[in-house]
Amino acid sequence: MHRRSFEHRKQWIEDRLLELAKVFALDICAYAVMSNHYHVVLHINAAQSEAWTLREVVGRWHQLCKGSPLSQRFARNEALNAAELARLEEVVTEWRARLMDISCFMRMVNESIARQANREDGCTGSFWEGRFKSQALLDERALSACIAMLT
Repeated sequence: MHRRSFEHRKQWIEDRLLELAKVFALDICAYAVMSNHYHVVLHINAAQSEAWTLREVVGRWHQLCKGSPLSQRFARNEALNAAELARLEEVVTEWRARLMDISCFMRMVNESIARQANREDGCTGSFWEGRFKSQALLDERALSACIAMLT
């Protein structure tokens, strides 16, 4: 019996992790992609997110999603009235938080990989067995130990 190789999918995961890390305010400290799962050590970079302008947050969010008609107008440099700008600022506050959110990041990684694999396999439905698991690394020792296991 000939078993099909899925080794190429490891590269999909690595590429998607690195691509999304450029958009999110999350630093990848280490990662390892195995044959049936992956590990990633992330650092939430709140200072980076807080330094982004309204335009930067909208631009980053638009790399992930189409945004809203209001944010699309803003991105095209169309004039917004005071009420529209205030509403956009409210939405951008939520987007800024999501761009620092590990759950949002992992969902974006996993959804795109699942779609790609399902397309390749000619099927639909669940690809990942369950929700990701996360563990906070609360000190340098825990961080060092985790990174050492991945390298």
